[in-house]
Amino acid sequence: MTHSKFFSHEEASAIRQAVAEAEKHTTGEIRVYVENFCKEDVLDRAAWLFREMGIHRTKERTGVLIYIAVQSHKLAIIGDAGINRMVTPEFWESARDKMVLHMRRGDLCGGILAGVEEAGRLLHEKFPGGEDNRNELPDEVVCGQ
Repeated sequence: MTHSKFFSHEEASAIRQAVAEAEKHTTGEIRVYVENFCKEDVLDRAAWLFREMGIHRTKERTGVLIYIAVQSHKLAIIGDAGINRMVTPEFWESARDKMVLHMRRGDLCGGILAGVEEAGRLLHEKFPGGEDNRNELPDEVVCGQ
């Protein structure tokens, strides 16, 4: 799907670059999914997309999904089993809070960039990357309906 519904080409590129940069220093893999509406529990939707997108297939189970339903005003950040074994659910609060600050001002792209940067920082602290750190998942933002 084209990104024009949510982002300009430049914004989509900036998000992709932010994900790539955030992943340079961690074994964590970050995916971003944006759609307009979430008619179910946000964590249920995020968990379903997490599996559907194959985020659970990383070698160390350190995949992360940043999920946003723009019109529904819903946001979730969830990590895979390798992350959840090492951190509390509050681990993602600072990333979520930084995203919300931007989104309340109508800056979806800025919110995602702030969230990706903070998620990368948090992941680097707990899951630093080594020399064999490779990119296991695509860096592009995925846009749904």
